[in-house]
Amino acid sequence: MPGIMGLNKKNDYVLTIRDADVVTATLRQALAEASPEERAGLERAVALVESTAAATEAELRARWVRSRLAAVGFTGDVTSVAAVKALRKAEPGLSLLAAVELQKAAVAHPE
Repeated sequence: MPGIMGLNKKNDYVLTIRDADVVTATLRQALAEASPEERAGLERAVALVESTAAATEAELRARWVRSRLAAVGFTGDVTSVAAVKALRKAEPGLSLLAAVELQKAAVAHPE
């Protein structure tokens, strides 16, 4: 997920966009048409997409937060003030409130 829409200084809500159902349907179609050599890889891909699609919105937010922190080289404690600062550095449009709420999601759903 490249970004979470709806986060800026005027809006502190998070809109999670999921398209796993489209990806799953596409993979299942490819699997139906696959040669025997391709089947094992496509079956594994379908299983991975389905398991990822089972994640809750809070889990997706937590993953996104950790990916954004990693993008700016943050390796410290996710519960720290420094983590909020790093998250806002990674995503300058985040309000303080939004950054703290996203931090809470990351803390509640550790890797």
